[in-house]
Amino acid sequence: MSQMMEKSTENPSEDRASFKSNGSIKSDEKLSTDGGTKLGRLRSFRKSIQHATQKSPLSSVKGSKVTSKSDTPTNESDSAASPPPPSPSLSTDSPATPLKNNQKKEDDEADASFRISKPLTRSKTDPGISKFSNSFMKRGASIRRSLKMVTKKDTDKISTKAISEASVEEDMEMEEEEEDLREEIEDCYVLPSIPLTPLSVMEINKLIETGELEEAHLNLLSLRQEFKQQSESCPDGSAMELATREKDLNLLYGMLRKKVSDIVCNPLSDKKLLLQMARVIQEEEKRLREPGGLKDSWMDAWRESVSAGVQVKVQSVHLDRIEQNSAWLAVHLGLLGEVIVKDLENVKQELQWSYPPSFTVFSTYVRGYNRVVAQHLKKLEQQVTELKDFYGLLDWIVNKYKSERIMGSLSLQPDIQDESTDLQLEENFLEQLREKYCRRMQEELRKIQDRVIELENEEVWKDGKAPEKEDNFPISSFPIDILTSVKSFILNSIKLDAQLEKKVVSSCLEELKQFPNGFEKAFSQHCTSHQPLWTEYRITYINSFTSLKKHMEEYKETCEDGVNGFQKAVDSLIDKLMRDLEDQFKEDVKPYLRRMMTRKWLTNDEDFDQLYSRTKLLSQHCSLMMPPHAKAFASKLHYHVVIEYIGQLMKSNYSCKNRKHEKAATKIRHQWNKLSDLFEDMKSNDEWLYHVGDDLSNIIGQKNTTDIKNHLQPVVQHYPDFSKKHLVAVLYFRGLMRGHEHQLILRRLTALKKEVDIASSDRNQVLFSNMQVTVNTNCLSNFPYSCVSFLMPDD
Repeated sequence: MSQMMEKSTENPSEDRASFKSNGSIKSDEKLSTDGGTKLGRLRSFRKSIQHATQKSPLSSVKGSKVTSKSDTPTNESDSAASPPPPSPSLSTDSPATPLKNNQKKEDDEADASFRISKPLTRSKTDPGISKFSNSFMKRGASIRRSLKMVTKKDTDKISTKAISEASVEEDMEMEEEEEDLREEIEDCYVLPSIPLTPLSVMEINKLIETGELEEAHLNLLSLRQEFKQQSESCPDGSAMELATREKDLNLLYGMLRKKVSDIVCNPLSDKKLLLQMARVIQEEEKRLREPGGLKDSWMDAWRESVSAGVQVKVQSVHLDRIEQNSAWLAVHLGLLGEVIVKDLENVKQELQWSYPPSFTVFSTYVRGYNRVVAQHLKKLEQQVTELKDFYGLLDWIVNKYKSERIMGSLSLQPDIQDESTDLQLEENFLEQLREKYCRRMQEELRKIQDRVIELENEEVWKDGKAPEKEDNFPISSFPIDILTSVKSFILNSIKLDAQLEKKVVSSCLEELKQFPNGFEKAFSQHCTSHQPLWTEYRITYINSFTSLKKHMEEYKETCEDGVNGFQKAVDSLIDKLMRDLEDQFKEDVKPYLRRMMTRKWLTNDEDFDQLYSRTKLLSQHCSLMMPPHAKAFASKLHYHVVIEYIGQLMKSNYSCKNRKHEKAATKIRHQWNKLSDLFEDMKSNDEWLYHVGDDLSNIIGQKNTTDIKNHLQPVVQHYPDFSKKHLVAVLYFRGLMRGHEHQLILRRLTALKKEVDIASSDRNQVLFSNMQVTVNTNCLSNFPYSCVSFLMPDD
């Protein structure tokens, strides 16, 4: 009773609550004697409230320890509960004092005083309140169901909702409690008292082996103090004893350092052991310059141990042999990424809370992975031989390592945001890897080109298969194969690195420069001119390489020199293929052109018909050729036919007599028109050649020789290189070989050539100068030398 009175005096608000509660209970008992059913249920509800209240921590003075900042005591008695100041660096001049037990006693007294003098307060997420609310809601639902006939379905909904809300609140409270626990480790700490007399070396070593780091370290510090005192006060004769003591210290510290490394590398080390280790490191860092200890930094050694542990994890990732699994690298890198994320998640969520904040544990592990993984990748690169593996390695380094799959994982946020996730690769490693990737890509492209040639031989040349057509043009499928491969290489390079695109484009074009020449050699070897489809094949490959050249122009902005070099190689091949076609046509029509402007020609059309049929076949072939080569090809052969056909007049092989010149002129005009129509259909660019047949036919066909000089101006105007020797040859074919009228015609030509503006003529339009003129000496045998010399000059 006295205790209750004291309690009431100290907390009158609780007395009032108790009084009201008791009054309510008595009222319920009175109502229950009346036998009311509803009031009985209400009494049961109120009793449940009372029962829950009695069980609630609110009804007890003995509450949990308060961590709220608002409830922190500010009086003198409360100040004893505040954390102790950090331990100074201890030395023999300032020996440690046993503060641990005294401090604990003061904390207990302050805690007891705080609980008695301060009424207990709770946060909204207190588990007791959650349970009370849950019980209250369940009882309320029971009353409403009895009073208002609430259905069981509604009751289940209310109960489920209340339970879920209580569960969420409990989870939130657990998370808050975990965060409070995580914040308990501080950089500041109190070093326990150092024993005045250390244990033996064997005993200290045993403590280290069993993981009693705190006690082992305190005895080591005691041993160091003895060593320091002896070294300062001992005579010269005890140097051997000091050396032995120093050797023992070095041995023990070496064992302790090894134990620290083992603890760091062991993923199963508990929190208590890790904290002991951390305190040892902190204390040794303070005593780094004092005698008796290790000379190098313990923090640096700890970081090295972290890296060693990371290296063990990385090396433990499964790695298949190349001959066992073609996807060995992709599988290994995938597993490696999972290991990295899992380990860093453990560091973030658990491990870093076992250390003081000054250790920056998460940052140390991230840096360790950046360094160790980079070294691991260098070893992997030495085993890579396939293009897909070079690509996979580059992709993992450039993209995946920093992506959400690994270092950018959501589970590592937000801690990872402040960390550098750049792999600590050796200088030029990435550039060398890019170079190897490009070289391997060139080798792959070379294999594709060789395979294209093999397929062309197996599927086309070997069996004499007719070329396939696309948009009425014969074309091979190999440009699509080449373009698809190149485009794939370039698109993949863009995904890897924007800087790599230009290098890959340049490498592809450099390799493609060799393809036209290699293709032409294989084609010439497997397909001779005697093959029926020889012409069609050449036209097909002219079209195919034209298409390939056109598509490669899209990379001109990226690598202009490479595109120009490839186009030059393609143009060289196309020119050769076109020369082959030209030479073949010239060889075919040569015997028929040589028999033009002869006696047989005048009476027989057989040779011209052969010339015309071959020229018409040429026109059909030309229609299968893609622009712009079709016009260029037609123009070249158009010029050749004109040179050879008209050139027969210059050879003085035949002279028309007995007015046969009129028949010859008509025949020349007719044949010329037929040939001109063919070349016009072929869209020849040399339109200026169309006039020569009519101009010469007009000269040859004149009945009266006096009218010839009046028809010289068109030929002089159209062809400024038409000279006296050419006119003499035409007149010889016409049958006019000498006489006064002959002289007048030649003089008229001289006068016309002076009147014609030579400067305004196109110097590229040269026709007659390229014709060989043969002067018939029989017609000049009766002329004096001065006349002959007058006829010979060209201009």
